[in-house]
Amino acid sequence: MHSTGRSGHPHGEELATSDEGRPPQTPVAEHGSAARRSRVWEDGRLVKRGVPEAELGGYLGKPGAVVWLDLCDPDPREFGRVASMLGLDPIAVEDALTARERTKLDRYANYLFLNVYDIAFDAESAELRTTELSAFVTENALVTVRSGSGLDLADLTARWDSEVDLRDHGVGFLLYGLLDYVVDGHFAVVQSLDAELEQLEDQLFDPGADDRALQRRSFALRKSLVLLRRSVLPMREVLNTVMRRDLRIIPDGMAPYYQDIYDHVLRATEWTEGLRDMVTSILDTRIALQGNRLNEVMKKVTSWAAIIAVPTAVTGFYGMNVPYPGAGTHWGFLISIVLLVITAGALYFAFKRNDWI
Repeated sequence: MHSTGRSGHPHGEELATSDEGRPPQTPVAEHGSAARRSRVWEDGRLVKRGVPEAELGGYLGKPGAVVWLDLCDPDPREFGRVASMLGLDPIAVEDALTARERTKLDRYANYLFLNVYDIAFDAESAELRTTELSAFVTENALVTVRSGSGLDLADLTARWDSEVDLRDHGVGFLLYGLLDYVVDGHFAVVQSLDAELEQLEDQLFDPGADDRALQRRSFALRKSLVLLRRSVLPMREVLNTVMRRDLRIIPDGMAPYYQDIYDHVLRATEWTEGLRDMVTSILDTRIALQGNRLNEVMKKVTSWAAIIAVPTAVTGFYGMNVPYPGAGTHWGFLISIVLLVITAGALYFAFKRNDWI
Protein backbone atom coordinates (compact mmCIF):
# COMPACT_ATOMS: atom_id res chain seq x y z
CA MET A 1 0.00 0.00 0.00
CA HIS A 2 1.02 3.56 -0.52
CA SER A 3 1.06 4.40 3.16
CA THR A 4 2.63 7.26 5.02
CA GLY A 5 1.93 5.80 8.44
CA ARG A 6 -0.76 6.48 11.03
CA SER A 7 1.10 8.54 13.57
CA GLY A 8 -1.94 10.62 14.50
CA HIS A 9 -0.45 14.08 14.20
CA PRO A 10 -2.41 16.77 16.03
CA HIS A 11 -4.64 19.10 14.14
CA GLY A 12 -2.91 22.35 13.39
CA GLU A 13 -1.99 24.89 10.78
CA GLU A 14 -0.97 23.21 7.55
CA LEU A 15 1.68 24.50 5.22
CA ALA A 16 -0.05 26.36 2.40
CA THR A 17 1.86 25.37 -0.70
CA SER A 18 0.91 24.11 -4.10
CA ASP A 19 2.17 20.98 -5.83
CA GLU A 20 5.20 22.77 -7.18
CA GLY A 21 6.15 24.19 -3.76
CA ARG A 22 4.87 27.70 -4.62
CA PRO A 23 2.03 29.41 -2.74
CA PRO A 24 -1.34 28.66 -4.37
CA GLN A 25 -3.17 31.37 -6.20
CA THR A 26 -5.83 31.61 -3.50
CA PRO A 27 -4.56 32.22 0.05
CA VAL A 28 -4.79 29.00 1.99
CA ALA A 29 -5.79 29.17 5.65
CA GLU A 30 -7.39 26.46 7.74
CA HIS A 31 -10.25 28.17 9.52
CA GLY A 32 -12.02 24.93 10.37
CA SER A 33 -11.50 23.09 13.63
CA ALA A 34 -11.36 19.37 14.31
CA ALA A 35 -15.18 19.44 14.12
CA ARG A 36 -15.24 20.87 10.58
CA ARG A 37 -12.52 20.93 7.96
CA SER A 38 -12.57 21.38 4.21
CA ARG A 39 -10.29 21.55 1.21
CA VAL A 40 -10.66 22.47 -2.43
CA TRP A 41 -8.51 21.27 -5.34
CA GLU A 42 -8.64 22.67 -8.86
CA ASP A 43 -7.06 20.69 -11.68
CA GLY A 44 -5.10 18.66 -9.13
CA ARG A 45 -3.78 21.67 -7.17
CA LEU A 46 -4.78 22.50 -3.63
CA VAL A 47 -6.20 26.03 -3.72
CA LYS A 48 -8.04 26.51 -0.45
CA ARG A 49 -8.60 25.13 3.03
CA GLY A 50 -11.29 26.00 5.53
CA VAL A 51 -13.84 26.95 2.91
CA PRO A 52 -16.85 28.81 4.39
CA GLU A 53 -20.09 26.94 4.00
CA ALA A 54 -21.55 29.69 1.82
CA GLU A 55 -18.78 29.20 -0.75
CA LEU A 56 -18.96 25.41 -0.98
CA GLY A 57 -21.88 25.44 -3.39
CA GLY A 58 -19.92 27.52 -5.88
CA TYR A 59 -17.03 25.07 -5.91
CA LEU A 60 -19.35 22.07 -6.26
CA GLY A 61 -20.54 23.31 -9.62
CA LYS A 62 -17.17 24.52 -10.86
CA PRO A 63 -15.52 22.41 -13.60
CA GLY A 64 -12.25 20.79 -12.49
CA ALA A 65 -12.89 21.53 -8.80
CA VAL A 66 -12.90 18.80 -6.15
CA VAL A 67 -14.17 19.43 -2.62
CA TRP A 68 -13.53 17.57 0.62
CA LEU A 69 -15.66 18.39 3.67
CA ASP A 70 -15.06 16.67 7.00
CA LEU A 71 -17.60 16.86 9.83
CA CYS A 72 -17.08 15.48 13.34
CA ASP A 73 -20.30 14.83 15.29
CA PRO A 74 -22.22 17.36 13.19
CA ASP A 75 -25.33 19.05 14.45
CA PRO A 76 -28.38 17.73 12.54
CA ARG A 77 -29.27 21.27 11.48
CA GLU A 78 -25.76 21.94 10.19
CA PHE A 79 -25.67 18.64 8.37
CA GLY A 80 -29.12 19.33 6.94
CA ARG A 81 -27.73 22.36 5.12
CA VAL A 82 -24.91 20.27 3.65
CA ALA A 83 -27.41 17.57 2.67
CA SER A 84 -29.56 20.12 0.86
CA MET A 85 -26.50 21.48 -0.94
CA LEU A 86 -25.53 18.00 -2.17
CA GLY A 87 -29.08 16.74 -2.73
CA LEU A 88 -28.72 13.83 -0.26
CA ASP A 89 -31.61 11.49 0.47
CA PRO A 90 -33.09 11.57 4.00
CA ILE A 91 -32.40 7.88 4.54
CA ALA A 92 -28.71 8.36 3.72
CA VAL A 93 -28.55 11.36 6.05
CA GLU A 94 -30.14 9.28 8.81
CA ASP A 95 -27.58 6.51 8.30
CA ALA A 96 -24.74 9.01 8.54
CA LEU A 97 -26.04 10.47 11.81
CA THR A 98 -26.99 7.11 13.36
CA ALA A 99 -24.35 5.25 15.33
CA ARG A 100 -23.43 1.63 14.78
CA GLU A 101 -24.47 1.20 11.17
CA ARG A 102 -22.97 -1.84 9.51
CA THR A 103 -20.04 -1.62 7.12
CA LYS A 104 -21.61 -1.07 3.70
CA LEU A 105 -21.67 0.83 0.43
CA ASP A 106 -25.09 2.02 -0.77
CA ARG A 107 -25.67 3.30 -4.28
CA TYR A 108 -27.98 6.26 -4.84
CA ALA A 109 -28.89 8.11 -8.01
CA ASN A 110 -26.09 10.70 -7.97
CA TYR A 111 -23.77 9.56 -5.20
CA LEU A 112 -22.49 6.69 -3.07
CA PHE A 113 -22.88 6.33 0.67
CA LEU A 114 -20.02 4.54 2.44
CA ASN A 115 -19.93 3.44 6.07
CA VAL A 116 -16.72 1.91 7.49
CA TYR A 117 -14.92 1.61 10.82
CA ASP A 118 -11.45 2.74 11.78
CA ILE A 119 -10.02 0.29 14.32
CA ALA A 120 -7.20 0.50 16.84
CA PHE A 121 -5.98 -2.22 19.22
CA ASP A 122 -5.15 -1.66 22.90
CA ALA A 123 -2.53 -4.30 23.77
CA GLU A 124 -2.87 -3.76 27.52
CA SER A 125 -6.60 -4.49 27.73
CA ALA A 126 -6.77 -6.60 24.53
CA GLU A 127 -9.74 -4.49 23.44
CA LEU A 128 -10.51 -2.77 20.15
CA ARG A 129 -11.37 0.90 19.76
CA THR A 130 -13.66 1.51 16.82
CA THR A 131 -14.57 4.84 15.25
CA GLU A 132 -17.42 4.97 12.76
CA LEU A 133 -16.76 6.89 9.57
CA SER A 134 -19.38 7.66 6.94
CA ALA A 135 -18.70 9.22 3.54
CA PHE A 136 -20.76 10.64 0.70
CA VAL A 137 -19.06 10.31 -2.68
CA THR A 138 -20.35 12.52 -5.48
CA GLU A 139 -18.91 13.36 -8.88
CA ASN A 140 -16.69 16.13 -7.51
CA ALA A 141 -17.03 16.00 -3.72
CA LEU A 142 -16.19 13.77 -0.78
CA VAL A 143 -17.99 14.46 2.51
CA THR A 144 -16.81 12.50 5.56
CA VAL A 145 -18.82 12.27 8.78
CA ARG A 146 -17.11 11.00 11.93
CA SER A 147 -18.49 9.99 15.32
CA GLY A 148 -16.31 11.19 18.19
CA SER A 149 -12.84 12.64 18.09
CA GLY A 150 -11.02 9.29 18.28
CA LEU A 151 -10.14 9.36 14.59
CA ASP A 152 -7.54 11.88 13.47
CA LEU A 153 -7.47 12.36 9.69
CA ALA A 154 -4.16 14.22 9.70
CA ASP A 155 -2.44 11.13 8.30
CA LEU A 156 -5.08 10.87 5.58
CA THR A 157 -4.59 14.47 4.49
CA ALA A 158 -0.83 13.94 4.56
CA ARG A 159 -1.30 10.98 2.25
CA TRP A 160 -3.36 13.07 -0.13
CA ASP A 161 -0.66 15.74 -0.09
CA SER A 162 2.12 13.23 -0.79
CA GLU A 163 0.48 11.61 -3.84
CA VAL A 164 0.99 14.57 -6.15
CA ASP A 165 0.84 12.58 -9.38
CA LEU A 166 -2.61 11.13 -8.62
CA ARG A 167 -4.51 14.30 -7.75
CA ASP A 168 -5.71 14.76 -11.32
CA HIS A 169 -8.03 11.79 -10.77
CA GLY A 170 -10.30 13.88 -8.56
CA VAL A 171 -12.75 12.18 -6.21
CA GLY A 172 -11.50 8.76 -7.26
CA PHE A 173 -8.13 9.67 -5.76
CA LEU A 174 -9.67 10.98 -2.51
CA LEU A 175 -11.77 7.84 -2.10
CA TYR A 176 -8.72 5.70 -2.75
CA GLY A 177 -6.80 7.48 0.00
CA LEU A 178 -9.71 7.06 2.44
CA LEU A 179 -10.17 3.34 1.76
CA ASP A 180 -6.44 2.71 1.82
CA TYR A 181 -6.20 4.49 5.18
CA VAL A 182 -8.99 2.38 6.68
CA VAL A 183 -7.65 -0.92 5.32
CA ASP A 184 -4.16 -0.08 6.61
CA GLY A 185 -5.68 0.27 10.07
CA HIS A 186 -7.43 -3.09 9.78
CA PHE A 187 -4.22 -4.73 8.64
CA ALA A 188 -2.25 -3.28 11.57
CA VAL A 189 -4.84 -4.61 14.05
CA VAL A 190 -4.75 -8.06 12.44
CA GLN A 191 -0.97 -8.12 12.83
CA SER A 192 -1.23 -7.07 16.49
CA LEU A 193 -3.79 -9.77 17.25
CA ASP A 194 -1.63 -12.37 15.52
CA ALA A 195 1.34 -11.42 17.73
CA GLU A 196 -0.83 -11.58 20.87
CA LEU A 197 -2.16 -15.03 19.97
CA GLU A 198 1.35 -16.32 19.33
CA GLN A 199 2.33 -15.17 22.82
CA LEU A 200 -0.67 -17.04 24.22
CA GLU A 201 0.43 -20.19 22.42
CA ASP A 202 3.85 -19.94 24.06
CA GLN A 203 2.27 -19.48 27.50
CA LEU A 204 0.09 -22.57 27.12
CA PHE A 205 3.02 -24.90 27.88
CA ASP A 206 4.61 -22.65 30.50
CA PRO A 207 4.22 -24.43 33.87
CA GLY A 208 4.48 -21.11 35.69
CA ALA A 209 1.72 -19.37 33.70
CA ASP A 210 -1.32 -18.03 35.52
CA ASP A 211 -4.27 -20.08 34.26
CA ARG A 212 -6.88 -17.48 35.15
CA ALA A 213 -4.94 -14.66 33.49
CA LEU A 214 -4.44 -16.85 30.43
CA GLN A 215 -8.14 -17.61 30.28
CA ARG A 216 -9.14 -13.95 30.63
CA ARG A 217 -6.66 -12.95 27.92
CA SER A 218 -7.91 -15.66 25.59
CA PHE A 219 -11.53 -14.62 25.87
CA ALA A 220 -10.67 -10.90 25.56
CA LEU A 221 -8.76 -11.56 22.33
CA ARG A 222 -11.57 -13.76 21.07
CA LYS A 223 -14.06 -10.95 21.69
CA SER A 224 -11.82 -8.45 19.88
CA LEU A 225 -11.40 -10.84 16.98
CA VAL A 226 -15.17 -11.20 16.59
CA LEU A 227 -15.51 -7.40 16.51
CA LEU A 228 -12.67 -7.10 14.00
CA ARG A 229 -14.23 -9.72 11.78
CA ARG A 230 -17.48 -7.74 11.59
CA SER A 231 -15.56 -4.78 10.17
CA VAL A 232 -13.00 -6.54 7.96
CA LEU A 233 -15.12 -9.11 6.13
CA PRO A 234 -17.66 -6.65 4.64
CA MET A 235 -14.82 -4.55 3.18
CA ARG A 236 -14.42 -7.14 0.44
CA GLU A 237 -17.94 -6.48 -0.79
CA VAL A 238 -17.40 -2.72 -0.45
CA LEU A 239 -14.33 -2.86 -2.71
CA ASN A 240 -16.12 -5.14 -5.15
CA THR A 241 -18.91 -2.58 -5.51
CA VAL A 242 -16.56 0.40 -5.81
CA MET A 243 -14.57 -1.33 -8.56
CA ARG A 244 -17.63 -1.97 -10.71
CA ARG A 245 -17.16 -0.25 -14.04
CA ASP A 246 -20.78 0.84 -14.35
CA LEU A 247 -20.42 3.14 -11.33
CA ARG A 248 -17.71 5.15 -13.12
CA ILE A 249 -16.21 6.27 -9.82
CA ILE A 250 -12.73 4.93 -10.50
CA PRO A 251 -10.76 6.53 -13.34
CA ASP A 252 -8.82 4.11 -15.48
CA GLY A 253 -5.52 5.36 -14.06
CA MET A 254 -6.65 4.54 -10.50
CA ALA A 255 -7.77 0.96 -11.20
CA PRO A 256 -4.42 -0.65 -10.22
CA TYR A 257 -4.43 1.25 -6.93
CA TYR A 258 -7.91 0.05 -6.02
CA GLN A 259 -6.88 -3.46 -7.00
CA ASP A 260 -3.99 -3.15 -4.56
CA ILE A 261 -6.42 -2.22 -1.77
CA TYR A 262 -8.64 -5.15 -2.73
CA ASP A 263 -5.69 -7.54 -2.52
CA HIS A 264 -4.90 -6.27 0.98
CA VAL A 265 -8.54 -6.65 1.97
CA LEU A 266 -8.48 -10.26 0.81
CA ARG A 267 -5.30 -10.90 2.76
CA ALA A 268 -6.69 -9.26 5.89
CA THR A 269 -9.88 -11.31 5.53
CA GLU A 270 -8.00 -14.59 5.15
CA TRP A 271 -5.70 -13.67 8.03
CA THR A 272 -8.69 -12.85 10.24
CA GLU A 273 -10.28 -16.21 9.47
CA GLY A 274 -6.97 -17.89 10.29
CA LEU A 275 -6.79 -16.08 13.62
CA ARG A 276 -10.32 -17.22 14.36
CA ASP A 277 -9.19 -20.82 13.93
CA MET A 278 -6.08 -20.10 16.00
CA VAL A 279 -7.96 -18.72 19.00
CA THR A 280 -10.34 -21.70 18.85
CA SER A 281 -7.32 -24.01 18.77
CA ILE A 282 -5.80 -22.21 21.76
CA LEU A 283 -8.98 -22.63 23.80
CA ASP A 284 -9.28 -26.31 22.81
CA THR A 285 -5.61 -26.93 23.59
CA ARG A 286 -5.97 -25.29 26.99
CA ILE A 287 -8.95 -27.52 27.81
CA ALA A 288 -7.01 -30.58 26.64
CA LEU A 289 -4.01 -29.63 28.77
CA GLN A 290 -6.25 -29.17 31.79
CA GLY A 291 -7.71 -32.63 31.15
CA ASN A 292 -4.24 -34.15 30.88
CA ARG A 293 -3.14 -32.49 34.11
CA LEU A 294 -6.26 -33.75 35.85
CA ASN A 295 -5.55 -37.26 34.59
CA GLU A 296 -2.01 -37.03 35.95
CA VAL A 297 -3.27 -35.93 39.34
CA MET A 298 -5.94 -38.64 39.44
CA LYS A 299 -3.37 -41.24 38.43
CA LYS A 300 -1.06 -40.26 41.27
CA VAL A 301 -3.86 -40.05 43.82
CA THR A 302 -5.13 -43.51 42.76
CA SER A 303 -1.64 -44.99 42.98
CA TRP A 304 -1.06 -43.64 46.48
CA ALA A 305 -4.52 -44.85 47.50
CA ALA A 306 -3.58 -48.35 46.29
CA ILE A 307 -0.33 -48.25 48.27
CA ILE A 308 -2.20 -47.22 51.40
CA ALA A 309 -4.95 -49.81 50.82
CA VAL A 310 -2.58 -52.80 51.15
CA PRO A 311 -1.21 -51.86 54.60
CA THR A 312 -4.78 -51.12 55.65
CA ALA A 313 -5.84 -54.61 54.58
CA VAL A 314 -2.89 -56.22 56.40
CA THR A 315 -3.47 -54.31 59.62
CA GLY A 316 -7.17 -55.04 59.40
CA PHE A 317 -6.45 -58.75 59.01
CA TYR A 318 -4.10 -58.82 61.99
CA GLY A 319 -6.60 -56.84 63.98
CA MET A 320 -9.30 -59.51 63.73
CA ASN A 321 -10.47 -61.17 66.98
CA VAL A 322 -9.60 -64.67 65.72
CA PRO A 323 -6.40 -66.71 66.20
CA TYR A 324 -3.80 -66.46 63.42
CA PRO A 325 -0.16 -67.56 63.10
CA GLY A 326 1.95 -65.48 65.47
CA ALA A 327 -0.99 -63.91 67.27
CA GLY A 328 0.07 -62.45 70.61
CA THR A 329 3.77 -63.04 69.89
CA HIS A 330 6.63 -60.67 69.22
CA TRP A 331 7.70 -62.41 66.03
CA GLY A 332 4.13 -62.22 64.64
CA PHE A 333 4.19 -58.43 65.05
CA LEU A 334 7.54 -58.20 63.28
CA ILE A 335 6.27 -60.33 60.41
CA SER A 336 3.28 -58.01 59.94
CA ILE A 337 5.58 -54.97 59.85
CA VAL A 338 7.87 -56.60 57.30
CA LEU A 339 4.84 -57.59 55.20
CA LEU A 340 3.58 -54.01 55.24
CA VAL A 341 6.92 -52.58 54.13
CA ILE A 342 7.49 -55.19 51.40
CA THR A 343 4.03 -54.90 49.83
CA ALA A 344 3.96 -51.10 49.98
CA GLY A 345 7.49 -50.86 48.54
CA ALA A 346 6.66 -53.34 45.77
CA LEU A 347 3.58 -51.36 44.77
CA TYR A 348 5.51 -48.08 44.83
CA PHE A 349 8.27 -49.34 42.55
CA ALA A 350 5.74 -51.00 40.24
CA PHE A 351 3.76 -47.77 39.87
CA LYS A 352 6.95 -45.76 39.47
CA ARG A 353 8.16 -48.03 36.70
CA ASN A 354 4.87 -47.58 34.84
CA ASP A 355 5.01 -43.79 35.40
CA TRP A 356 1.88 -43.81 37.51
CA ILE A 357 3.54 -41.80 40.25
